[in-house]
Amino acid sequence: MDLKKIKKTSKELELEVIGENETILNPITQVLLQNENVEYAAYMTDNPMSKKRRLYIRVKKGKPEEILKKAVKQLENEVKSFGKNFEGKTKSKSKK
Repeated sequence: MDLKKIKKTSKELELEVIGENETILNPITQVLLQNENVEYAAYMTDNPMSKKRRLYIRVKKGKPEEILKKAVKQLENEVKSFGKNFEGKTKSKSKK
Protein backbone atom coordinates (compact mmCIF):
# COMPACT_ATOMS: atom_id res chain seq x y z
CA MET A 1 0.00 0.00 0.00
CA ASP A 2 1.19 3.46 -0.85
CA LEU A 3 -0.32 6.73 0.41
CA LYS A 4 -0.04 10.14 -1.20
CA LYS A 5 -1.42 13.32 0.32
CA ILE A 6 -3.62 15.06 -2.28
CA LYS A 7 -5.11 17.81 -0.13
CA LYS A 8 -4.61 18.95 3.43
CA THR A 9 -6.18 21.85 5.24
CA SER A 10 -7.00 22.38 8.91
CA LYS A 11 -10.37 20.63 8.43
CA GLU A 12 -9.85 18.40 5.37
CA LEU A 13 -7.61 15.56 4.32
CA GLU A 14 -7.61 13.76 0.98
CA LEU A 15 -5.31 10.80 0.43
CA GLU A 16 -4.62 8.73 -2.65
CA VAL A 17 -4.44 5.10 -1.59
CA ILE A 18 -2.61 2.88 -4.06
CA GLY A 19 -2.81 -0.90 -3.93
CA GLU A 20 -5.87 -1.20 -1.67
CA ASN A 21 -9.56 -1.42 -2.41
CA GLU A 22 -12.89 -1.21 -0.65
CA THR A 23 -12.00 -4.11 1.65
CA ILE A 24 -9.97 -1.79 3.85
CA LEU A 25 -11.38 1.62 2.91
CA ASN A 26 -15.03 0.81 3.65
CA PRO A 27 -14.43 -0.18 7.30
CA ILE A 28 -12.17 2.86 7.84
CA THR A 29 -14.85 5.13 6.39
CA GLN A 30 -17.54 3.54 8.57
CA VAL A 31 -15.49 4.06 11.74
CA LEU A 32 -14.77 7.67 10.73
CA LEU A 33 -18.48 8.34 10.23
CA GLN A 34 -19.20 7.14 13.78
CA ASN A 35 -17.01 9.95 15.15
CA GLU A 36 -19.07 13.00 16.12
CA ASN A 37 -16.20 15.29 15.04
CA VAL A 38 -16.31 14.00 11.45
CA GLU A 39 -18.56 16.00 9.17
CA TYR A 40 -17.97 13.89 6.05
CA ALA A 41 -15.92 10.83 5.12
CA ALA A 42 -15.89 8.86 1.89
CA TYR A 43 -13.69 6.87 -0.43
CA MET A 44 -13.93 7.03 -4.18
CA THR A 45 -12.36 5.80 -7.38
CA ASP A 46 -12.30 7.15 -10.90
CA ASN A 47 -12.36 3.65 -12.41
CA PRO A 48 -13.27 0.37 -10.69
CA MET A 49 -10.36 -1.37 -12.42
CA SER A 50 -7.85 1.16 -11.08
CA LYS A 51 -5.64 0.30 -8.13
CA LYS A 52 -5.95 3.90 -6.94
CA ARG A 53 -8.60 5.03 -4.47
CA ARG A 54 -9.06 8.32 -2.68
CA LEU A 55 -10.03 8.73 0.95
CA TYR A 56 -11.57 12.08 1.86
CA ILE A 57 -12.23 13.35 5.38
CA ARG A 58 -13.72 16.66 6.54
CA VAL A 59 -13.91 17.32 10.27
CA LYS A 60 -15.95 19.71 12.39
CA LYS A 61 -13.39 19.79 15.18
CA GLY A 62 -9.86 18.45 15.59
CA LYS A 63 -7.14 17.52 13.14
CA PRO A 64 -8.15 15.17 10.31
CA GLU A 65 -4.87 13.22 10.53
CA GLU A 66 -5.35 12.55 14.24
CA ILE A 67 -8.96 11.50 13.74
CA LEU A 68 -7.89 9.12 10.95
CA LYS A 69 -5.18 7.63 13.19
CA LYS A 70 -7.75 7.07 15.96
CA ALA A 71 -10.16 5.44 13.50
CA VAL A 72 -7.48 3.06 12.23
CA LYS A 73 -6.48 2.18 15.80
CA GLN A 74 -10.14 1.55 16.74
CA LEU A 75 -10.55 -0.70 13.70
CA GLU A 76 -7.34 -2.54 14.58
CA ASN A 77 -8.66 -3.18 18.10
CA GLU A 78 -12.01 -4.40 16.75
CA VAL A 79 -10.27 -6.87 14.42
CA LYS A 80 -8.05 -8.14 17.26
CA SER A 81 -11.10 -8.58 19.50
CA PHE A 82 -12.93 -10.46 16.76
CA GLY A 83 -9.89 -12.68 16.23
CA LYS A 84 -9.67 -13.54 19.93
CA ASN A 85 -13.41 -14.28 20.12
CA PHE A 86 -13.23 -16.40 16.97
CA GLU A 87 -10.26 -18.38 18.26
CA GLY A 88 -12.05 -18.96 21.55
CA LYS A 89 -15.20 -20.19 19.82
CA THR A 90 -13.34 -22.52 17.44
CA LYS A 91 -11.23 -24.00 20.27
CA SER A 92 -14.28 -24.70 22.43
CA LYS A 93 -16.07 -26.39 19.52
CA SER A 94 -13.08 -28.60 18.65
CA LYS A 95 -12.94 -29.85 22.28
CA LYS A 96 -16.51 -31.19 22.10
